[in-house]
Amino acid sequence: MRGIIRHGLLAAALACVNLAVARADEFPNRPITVMVGLAAGGITDVTARLYSEVVARNLGLRVSVENRPGAGGAVAAAAVQAAPPDGYTLLVFSGSQHATVAAMGSAPYEPVKGFSFITLMFDSVVVLVVPAESPAKTLDELFELGRKKQGGLAMGSPGLGSPSHILGARVMLAAKVPMQPVHYRGGAPMMADALTGRVDFAVPTVSTSRSFLAEKKLRAVVIGAQQRWAGLPEVPTLTEAGYGKEEVANWFGVAGPAGMPKEIVEKLRGEFIKASRDPELQRRLAENGTPIVTSTPEEMQALMASEAATMNELVKTLSIRRQ
Repeated sequence: MRGIIRHGLLAAALACVNLAVARADEFPNRPITVMVGLAAGGITDVTARLYSEVVARNLGLRVSVENRPGAGGAVAAAAVQAAPPDGYTLLVFSGSQHATVAAMGSAPYEPVKGFSFITLMFDSVVVLVVPAESPAKTLDELFELGRKKQGGLAMGSPGLGSPSHILGARVMLAAKVPMQPVHYRGGAPMMADALTGRVDFAVPTVSTSRSFLAEKKLRAVVIGAQQRWAGLPEVPTLTEAGYGKEEVANWFGVAGPAGMPKEIVEKLRGEFIKASRDPELQRRLAENGTPIVTSTPEEMQALMASEAATMNELVKTLSIRRQ
C-alpha cells in the first residue's frame, strides 16, 4: 500500500512539473499587464510605457501599463503579489521605494519573498530644484533659507518612501535643516506645486524636471549622481557639495508574483533585455537621464534584500512614519 501511495504522489508531482513546463512553453499567449504604483507622467510610468511598447512589438501581443497609485506604491505591489504567478501581471518599481514603504511597517506586501525578480531596467538621476523665484541659488543658500524659515522647508516628494523623499530627508538631516515633506502621488503632481512655489524645493528626476529647467521655470542647485550630467553641466553633484554619503540607491526593475516558473522568468528577462537594446528606447532613456542597467534574477533579488535591510535602518534613523 505504501508503495502505491508513494508511486501516486510521485506521479502527481511529475504531472505538476509537466504542466508547469507546458505552460512555460506556451507563454505568453495573451496580454500582459505591467503595474506602476505611481501616477501617470512620472519617470516610473514613462519608462515602463517605453519598455512595454517595445516588448509588445517584439512579442506581437498587447502589453499594457496600469497605474495604481497609493500608499507610496504599496497598492500596486500588493496587487501584483496577490496575482497568479503566471507571468501575466508584472510590477515596475523603484527598489528603494519598494523597500522603504515595507520598512515603515504594516505594508500589504513582502518586499523580497513576495516576488519573483526578473531584471533591473534602469537607474534614475534625480536633481534638487527650487522655484524660479526662490532666493536660493545654491544648496548652502537653501540650507540658510530653511534655518531661518519658521517651520522649516516644505519639500515636494513624489511619494512617501520614494528615493527622492529619502534623499531629500537624508540631506536635510545631515545639514541639520528643518524640513516638512509634502507627498504626492507621483512626479507630475509634485512638479505642479514646485512650479507655483507651494513647496520650497523638490527632488524630481531629470526626466520630470528637464523641460522646466530649460525654460527657467525651476532652478537646479545639486544633482544626485556620481558625476555631473551633460544636460546640466553647471550643477554640482552631492559629492561636490559635501553630501555624497547621503546618496540612495535609485535603481528600477521589473518583477512578478512569487512562485513564477523559472522558464517564464527567463523568457520575460530575455524580452526586457532585448527591449533595452532598442535604439529608440536607448535614446529616450539617455535623454531622460536614466541609464539602462540589466541583471540576472538572482542579482536583482540579492540587491533587493540588501536594499530592504538598508532601508529598515534608514526609516528608523529618519523617523519616517506612514501618514
